[in-house]
Amino acid sequence: MSLTGTPFLLTSFVLCAVALLLPLALWSRVRGPAPVRGAARLLMLLFAQGTAISLVFVLVNNANNLYDNWADLLGTGNHVQRAADLGVDGTGGISLENLPRMRQTFRPADGHRMRQAGGVLSTDLRGRVSGVNAEVYVWLPPQYNEPAYRHRKFPVVELFSGYPGSAKAWFGSARVHEQLRPMMLDGRIAPFILVAPRTNLLARADTGCANIPGTVNADSWLSIDVPRMVMDNFRAESAPNGWATAGYSAGAHCATKLAVAHPDRYRAAVSMSGYNDPKGERSSLAGQNPELRRRNNPYLELLADRVPPRIALYFSGESGDGYQAGAAIRAVAKPPTSVDVVLLPRSAGGHDMGLWRPQLPEVFRWLTAQLDAGTGGTGSTGGTAGTPGSGGAPGSDGKDGPRDAGGTVGADRVRSSLPHAPSSGGSTRAELASGTASRKDAARRP
Repeated sequence: MSLTGTPFLLTSFVLCAVALLLPLALWSRVRGPAPVRGAARLLMLLFAQGTAISLVFVLVNNANNLYDNWADLLGTGNHVQRAADLGVDGTGGISLENLPRMRQTFRPADGHRMRQAGGVLSTDLRGRVSGVNAEVYVWLPPQYNEPAYRHRKFPVVELFSGYPGSAKAWFGSARVHEQLRPMMLDGRIAPFILVAPRTNLLARADTGCANIPGTVNADSWLSIDVPRMVMDNFRAESAPNGWATAGYSAGAHCATKLAVAHPDRYRAAVSMSGYNDPKGERSSLAGQNPELRRRNNPYLELLADRVPPRIALYFSGESGDGYQAGAAIRAVAKPPTSVDVVLLPRSAGGHDMGLWRPQLPEVFRWLTAQLDAGTGGTGSTGGTAGTPGSGGAPGSDGKDGPRDAGGTVGADRVRSSLPHAPSSGGSTRAELASGTASRKDAARRP
């Protein structure tokens, strides 16, 4: 029985109701010696408490998309088939342009709110470069199947969830497609293809979206295999000008890290309540090795770059939860890298979807400006009517850079008034990155 399915939810309701009725019906009817009666009544109470806790967990999990299946919950899931050493660029010397096109079968995705706003598609992708086999969710903008757009390509945003967390959370609890669809229809933002790949690939560990030989090639999965699949199956813009990343919590670290590491694959990145140092997530494998920790810290990478990358970065967060990470990067960034940092008031919410969900309209207005600047306007021609077309391989193209981020966002934002963070690698994050942790529980380590 599926962890997130309706049958399991209904079963939980029924068991909880039965557990509440049992003591009412049998409490005074239990027979036998006193120890037997006491044990029987205790078991009824424990059964009632256990089913109530289980029902609450199911409701919270379904609403927040923390665990997709039993393997995720029990820590037995592993989506890595192999993890060869793929080198600095993550390709393992493979000529990506010579790889055959990857044709995928897509199906309507199941889950909370996945059928809203035109519906989300899902596919099981076998990563030919990374060795990762996992699901990817794709949402197409309302213009995608309109006759007037049949020769147009669309910009793409890869969406990364926190840890633990499910890629479905972007469409479930964040409702990103429901918020953006009317904005796309009336022209307030560009018609983006939204792609949410699985980022939690190993049992009981956060990959940090890093390549770790012998363990996981999460970077290559997210920045090579997933983009190639999208460009092979849909009319998607070529990298880097038509591609961006966005994430919250641990996913925010991924978004920034991938854009900084691969400016030939991404033009912009959005970090909501993120961090720079992989050690910000105590379960991060990238944070457990000094060299991996250094190579996967975007602050240190920008500090060491002799040639600043042509990317635009957007950071939002409260003081102590994402703001300092952005301020630290802004302090060391040099043109053509542009950095926009938004300080959110503590009254905006905690380290959860209540803080991140309302930011999405503004975030995608910013992304529209950045990708427009990088491409000279979205929607280049290509493909055929009714048939998904192919863009270029990740790493192709690359013309004009994004305009200064400071002038592209609405005046209703809260501008930074705090001093820049010291150049020590950025801020840490909440101990829990599931998207449901409260500020009270989100204690920071020094």
